[in-house]
Amino acid sequence: MVKLTVLYGHPKNPADFEKYYEETHSPIAEQIRGVRRLELAKFVGTPDGGRAAYYRSADVYFDNHDHMKSVLATPEAQRAMADIPNFATGGVTVMVAEVM
Repeated sequence: MVKLTVLYGHPKNPADFEKYYEETHSPIAEQIRGVRRLELAKFVGTPDGGRAAYYRSADVYFDNHDHMKSVLATPEAQRAMADIPNFATGGVTVMVAEVM
């Protein structure tokens, strides 16, 4: 299994980010078919009470690399990825990992 991790930096305006993420981006992303599992998180801090390095994350799971590539090539996934700059004012980091 592989997962695509999207790490969102702290946005300029968290309220605007949350509104757009819930009302616009999530409905776009929900149209993507073939994802095996989706895990969304909002960071609340570090163990010592500090500010987390990132604001939110999305972990998207696939069977393998080929499966991921085929899902990401769909128009729905392309639309979701193209939408990210519309609200991710704190930047975004995207990584792929093999799940052990």
